[in-house]
Amino acid sequence: MPMRIDVITVVPDLLVSPFSHSIMKRAQSKGLLEVVVHNLRDHTPYKQGQVDDYQFGGGAGMVMMPEPLALLLDKLKAEREYDEVIYMTPDGEQFRQGMANYLSLQENMIIICGHYKGIDERIREHYITKEISIGDYVLSGGELAAAVVVDAIGRLLPGVLNDETSALFDSYQDGLLAPPVYTRPADFRGWKVPEVLLSGDPKKVDEWRHEMSLKRTAERRPDLLSNEDQE
Repeated sequence: MPMRIDVITVVPDLLVSPFSHSIMKRAQSKGLLEVVVHNLRDHTPYKQGQVDDYQFGGGAGMVMMPEPLALLLDKLKAEREYDEVIYMTPDGEQFRQGMANYLSLQENMIIICGHYKGIDERIREHYITKEISIGDYVLSGGELAAAVVVDAIGRLLPGVLNDETSALFDSYQDGLLAPPVYTRPADFRGWKVPEVLLSGDPKKVDEWRHEMSLKRTAERRPDLLSNEDQE
């Protein structure tokens, strides 16, 4: 059975391109990943597709109403069991490679894309199992953030990448940044590839790569060297 990810949004067109090309297209074509995008406006009981309303207590910005979300979530959960119901929000847990690894082992997930000033707190309290942020900044909506999460998860599924070991050597998989990489020609404009990479000695190459990973991490992300929790 493929992994299934249901994405709930009020702007489904924003998600067409990210899931229709490159690795995500390959994952779905191979039957390893199923991404189903739901337009929340198709599931609201209110006229003219209304899904938001003013905040109680006043204040600028609209809030996504609880009823349309609850109706769609109830419908989906009646059809199958979900391992996680995720809400993309700036105040969620920061998305890291460890979390991507964990989510790639699940079977079915729902991702809710926030919009406006967010969703009614009662949905967060009674339906959401995990809240995720992709960084300390605010986007116009959760669609781009959801696309990031789906991409990071989907590429980890066995059989998606042509080289099964490729994802294991990505940045952050071992808590370090990836080392520098080179390809042909070995001498370009007098800029030469490190001799060790041309040595044909796998042990020396591995040692060099590890040393370069440590060096690059210390220079660019020293926080990673002292951060034991990468999830």
